[in-house]
Amino acid sequence: MSTKSVQISDAAPDPIADDLIGAGQEGTLLDQVRGYFSRVRQGEMGVLPAVGGMVVLAILFTILNPLFITERNFANLMTQSATLVMLAMALVFVILLGEIDLSAGTTYGVAMCAFVVLVSVVHVNWILALLAAFAIGLAVGAFIGFFVARVGIPSFVVTLGLFLGFQGLELIIIGNGGSYAVQVPQILAIMNSNLPIWGGWVLLAVMVAITIGTGFWDRARRKRAGVPNRAQALLWAKVGVIVVLGGLAVFFLSQNRGAVSDIRGVPIVVPIVLFILWIGTFVLDRTKFGRYMYAVGGNAEAARRAGVKVIAIRWIAFIICSTLAVVSGIFSIGQVGSVDATSGRDIVLSGVAAAVVGGVSLFGGRGRLIHAAIGAVVISMITNGLGLLNLPAGANYLVTGGVLILAASVDAISRLRSGGSLFSRS
Repeated sequence: MSTKSVQISDAAPDPIADDLIGAGQEGTLLDQVRGYFSRVRQGEMGVLPAVGGMVVLAILFTILNPLFITERNFANLMTQSATLVMLAMALVFVILLGEIDLSAGTTYGVAMCAFVVLVSVVHVNWILALLAAFAIGLAVGAFIGFFVARVGIPSFVVTLGLFLGFQGLELIIIGNGGSYAVQVPQILAIMNSNLPIWGGWVLLAVMVAITIGTGFWDRARRKRAGVPNRAQALLWAKVGVIVVLGGLAVFFLSQNRGAVSDIRGVPIVVPIVLFILWIGTFVLDRTKFGRYMYAVGGNAEAARRAGVKVIAIRWIAFIICSTLAVVSGIFSIGQVGSVDATSGRDIVLSGVAAAVVGGVSLFGGRGRLIHAAIGAVVISMITNGLGLLNLPAGANYLVTGGVLILAASVDAISRLRSGGSLFSRS
């Protein structure tokens, strides 16, 4: 059996390489555009289908119901999608390895049940209770990682067992009360309060500054490593997109959207999600751990022969996934305002669907956190838009399932066109 060679470099991965750059020269913006469309023709679609779907859905739902594009619904969509966005990003860390975590939803359910019981029944300080919830997530991730990475049990089997078992554990923790109201104002504020208007503009300025700073830092690192840089115009184009789209979003959210009281500003959950997205992207794109993740997902045996500690990488990936799933749980209970024994039971498959719809490959080795976030927004748009049209819940499942099958088909076809295999990574 042939094995792919894996090269692991300290330089950041270059997703926009073409012949000119490969020859050691710095390509122009036009070269980057040509290279991108060349990869698309070869089947490397990336997040393009998800972005296209988002645009089509926005236009379609706006035509069918003008309320879809109002300030109030735009803010609602951002808060409604936050839980799924966070869970989808958590799942990326294991999907990149070609693994799955079916227990991510019930993991955060158990953690949130423990949190609310500690606060409401035991009267523990909410910060300590929150730390205990994160400790549960970390412990569950370590447990899964041990059996998958060290023992060798398929992740599907381990996490399916936990998915079933944790539903019973939630019932035991909650007890006969059935549910508890969340009585921590700080948790409720995450999903129900907004930044001041000036805070939204400061957030946009920080995003622009970080993008510029990270871009120039990357260029300096690549120059020191002797790796060709992409056209600097590409960085300014990216900044321009952030300024335009971000500025429109902040302006839109700064309008009054309250029916009775004055409600303005960017929801507090937005900067939290953006911060975690940036940290996760930084880890995957600019650290050895991130490069090892892609190497193991692309070909675990080749990565092992290249010196990568495959077992450790898999173990850590499951720990990160379960811990970030707890953050998703915090968003969920902040939005609902209560915790019951069914918390997190039904969301995990939507999280997997969001990652796949966004362009994260179920075969491993390909995808980014932003892809999962966009996929989660697409699925949330479907739920939100169909709800505004007063269609039955069954329609939502049918449409979401169809979108997932379509996205998985695009992923499989793109692998075939790029010379990959649906059944083997070697």
